[in-house]
Amino acid sequence: MAKRSGTGKRKRLTSQQLGGTSSAVRSTPIGDYGFLSDGEVSALLSPNGAIEWMCVPRFDAPSVFGRILGRGAGAFRVAPADVLVPVEMRYLPGTMIIETSWGTPTGWIIVRDALVIGPWHHEEDRSRTYRRTPNDYEAEHMLIRTIRCVSGEVQTTMDCEPVFDYGQKHAAWEYTEGGYYSGTATTEDDPVTVTLTSDMKLGFEGGQASSRTLLKQGDTRFVCLSWGGAVPVRTYEEAYEKQVWTAHHWQHWLARGRFPDHPWRGYLQRSALTLKGLTYAPTGAIAAAGSTSLPETPGGNRNYDYRYTWIRDATFALWGLYSLGFDWEAVDFFAFIADLVADQQDIQIMYGIGGEKELTERELDWLPGYANSRPVRVGNAAYAQRQHDVWGALLDSVYLHFKAADHLDSRIWGILDAQVTEALKYWREPDAGIWEVRGELQHFTSSKIMCWVAVDRGAKIARMTGEDGKAAEWELAAQEIKDDVLANGVDERGVLTQYYGSKALDASALLAPLVRFLPADDPIIRNTVLAIAKELTVNGLVLRYKVEETDDGFAGEEGSFTICSFWLVSALCEIGEYDRARKLCARLLSFAGPLDLYAEEIDAHSGQHLGNFPQAFTHLALINAVLHVIKLEAEQQQAASGAWAGSVDADVSSGEDRPDA
Repeated sequence: MAKRSGTGKRKRLTSQQLGGTSSAVRSTPIGDYGFLSDGEVSALLSPNGAIEWMCVPRFDAPSVFGRILGRGAGAFRVAPADVLVPVEMRYLPGTMIIETSWGTPTGWIIVRDALVIGPWHHEEDRSRTYRRTPNDYEAEHMLIRTIRCVSGEVQTTMDCEPVFDYGQKHAAWEYTEGGYYSGTATTEDDPVTVTLTSDMKLGFEGGQASSRTLLKQGDTRFVCLSWGGAVPVRTYEEAYEKQVWTAHHWQHWLARGRFPDHPWRGYLQRSALTLKGLTYAPTGAIAAAGSTSLPETPGGNRNYDYRYTWIRDATFALWGLYSLGFDWEAVDFFAFIADLVADQQDIQIMYGIGGEKELTERELDWLPGYANSRPVRVGNAAYAQRQHDVWGALLDSVYLHFKAADHLDSRIWGILDAQVTEALKYWREPDAGIWEVRGELQHFTSSKIMCWVAVDRGAKIARMTGEDGKAAEWELAAQEIKDDVLANGVDERGVLTQYYGSKALDASALLAPLVRFLPADDPIIRNTVLAIAKELTVNGLVLRYKVEETDDGFAGEEGSFTICSFWLVSALCEIGEYDRARKLCARLLSFAGPLDLYAEEIDAHSGQHLGNFPQAFTHLALINAVLHVIKLEAEQQQAASGAWAGSVDADVSSGEDRPDA
């Protein structure tokens, strides 16, 4: 699968090389997976034609297919016999449907995979709970895979082996009323049941359903996996119609967006589709990623479960969605967050996608993990941490929503007052910081800055709504926090440090110009951005921090954090370094996976994607950075030609109108 070249080149690791010298494990490179979603369930599709990660009935449920974390944890493969590598794997334009083209010595087949979205047909199902306004479409609870032979003849195989509960419970298959063309997989003590239907005869051996079919030019076949009471399709024509409907759904959704006419438009569109795919439709929550425990270092222990929603993602998500014209999704996500915190004084940094508050972390010791990267974790202990950026992230979201929607509902003033009060109560205390370290608590500079954001945004909203007394009080408090940061969080070079008393750098300081802590032309901002660009990068890619300088509670190395590299692009734009920003952005875009998807990190030496995949925060930062560059590019053209040449909506992409960017 050739990847278009960019200003940066990378050496893609093969599956044989992945895992380092200490591991003989062969694993598909993380960035090579395809991502499927129907808004309730997501799946990762390997280039070898296997679904290797899928959880039913929602993103954070136990896996049905989990081979990405252990070979015995289940997979669902459709591919030519004895062929391991496809010729091409791509998304159908503007969709979340993946088309894989396979060439063999005797012919060619094309496999199309879709988690199906259909019309809303649950009008009478009152057990279904929506925390957002229902649309006229919803997940059909089925994965449809179609096969078409386009030339010659190809021996094709289908192997479906679900193993429930993260690889613990092997299924038993039984034929249904469809005879040899339909079967149901169950276990005695698991509530999940999946049904497989096809126009190929199915055979069952142990926990695996299989089919072998010789396809000749013009032949078509389908296989459908369904759950949750869905009525499965019975013919290829039905399967094809479902895929067409799904394609049109995604294309119509994407057409609602506003995308600049620019060569990087495709990256913005794929990022928008990915964010929509990570949005849990019943609530509007955006999951940080669709996976758990994909490692920051192959063989290492920095492995976390990201199938939850973080408050800090809200500001970036709202900015990105509003900037691209997806106001409905922005309102849904904001409403989800507002519902969670409306009655809480002490809010959490993260929640379950259904609003769950307890996300107890445990280790699955029976799974070896991706490339032998133990432990495999489900749940996330960070939910109980105190991270002081949470108030700034929340109130920045309120501020952005207020400016975009031009109104605040009855809940919001109570949230505003309570959370500004919390920020003022705790800002002087140490915390775990934006990176959720599990070492000693510190007075992290970025946490103090985000406390300033909370109070500053509260004061702005109070002023805009006529609460002048409260606004004046909070403006004084915000200035006190800023003065404290400038007195204790800046070193002798005039650079914002990781925490008070430290000389270490932290990429989270790149947020300072983006949240307007100081003007972009302030020497401290410029010094900080340039110091991070020089000292906290490896081959031009930004680290969160240097692990040898930070007590984060873990051992081992980690890759560059892609979100931090995109933050650097935006920060360089803010200080007027257009050429550097554009070159870095182009280089980062060249590191995209074959399907233009991003994980959490990029190995600065190999260009390999690391961490959970795909990562919402990375795609949000990409949108931010690309629109920054496009806006600055337009201003440069305007200055050169005297005529506006841009296409980005200035309301949501410039100056004070963009509180986080």
